[in-house]
Amino acid sequence: MIMKIKNIAFDLGGVVVALNYEEAVRRFEAIGLKDARQRLDAFEQKGIFGELECGKITAEDFRKELSLLTGRELTHEECYMAWTGYIDHVPAVNLKALRSLRERGYKVCLLSNTNPFILQWAESDFDGKGHSIGDYFDSLYLSYKCKVMKPNREIFRMMLEGQDALPEETIFIDDGPRNVETAIAMGMKTLCPVNNEDWTLALENMLTTEF
Repeated sequence: MIMKIKNIAFDLGGVVVALNYEEAVRRFEAIGLKDARQRLDAFEQKGIFGELECGKITAEDFRKELSLLTGRELTHEECYMAWTGYIDHVPAVNLKALRSLRERGYKVCLLSNTNPFILQWAESDFDGKGHSIGDYFDSLYLSYKCKVMKPNREIFRMMLEGQDALPEETIFIDDGPRNVETAIAMGMKTLCPVNNEDWTLALENMLTTEF
């Protein structure tokens, strides 16, 4: 039986947004976290960084814990500045593709391991033209709000239920191989571009293929 794709779920960092891991490390080091390189990860955070991204602690809790690690009282603004070091830019081709997909009737959602600091940026000026991330997606499934992180199947189930979509009607795009493996195991079609790689043509090719 041929299944028509109805739902497309995107990862944020490294897929929709171009990441800059080195800048994030530099900024965390600049506010006093000397072992930032050992504590930060490009795919799945650990320690207090992971606790923030899976919703176990709040942004304020994180600020306090990071202050203890750096040995000085940090502000929310300093934490925000450090976290947004991950954000390099949002490629215009990605924004154009997201708008086009929604105009063509696809359900377009975000499924991301992320945190309140990154969302603060994304809700303020996501595209550099004053638009929020909500202007580009029908729904957002964020690890810190869902209280679970990829590659745990539960966050994928939450996304499918929220989108009212079957796995076989869904394409999941993520630069993390472990996340893609979970999606495949659950029956979804997938794309796994290299971090910051242009995925738009590959996605269009998938959408013109009969599954």
